[in-house]
Amino acid sequence: QVQLVESGGALVQPGGSLRLSCAASGFTFSAYAMSWVRQAPGKGLERVSGINSGGASTYYADSVKGRFTISRDNAKNTLYLQMNSLKPEDTAVYYCAKSDTYYSGSYQTGGQGTQVTVSS
Repeated sequence: QVQLVESGGALVQPGGSLRLSCAASGFTFSAYAMSWVRQAPGKGLERVSGINSGGASTYYADSVKGRFTISRDNAKNTLYLQMNSLKPEDTAVYYCAKSDTYYSGSYQTGGQGTQVTVSS
């Protein structure tokens, strides 16, 4: 079955940076688009970024555009999210997800997520 293990979350001050990682198994990682989605306290899931199977096409929500960078290493079955200039409103649990497409449609999470807290 799909297994996705997120890591890299932490408590960071506003303006700081983090790099999230997601180790994937149980499916052919290189054949699928992937996304990062987040759930802030009391809110629903929000897709913040996506990447196509080969890594050439990416999507960013307006709220993170210019600050976050998604990438993948298909040889290592790993997805990344570089997060810079973090804001308190980025506080959320971040999940990686196997996706229908890199920019829309349904997605499947498979892990526990990783907590990102932005606070001074």
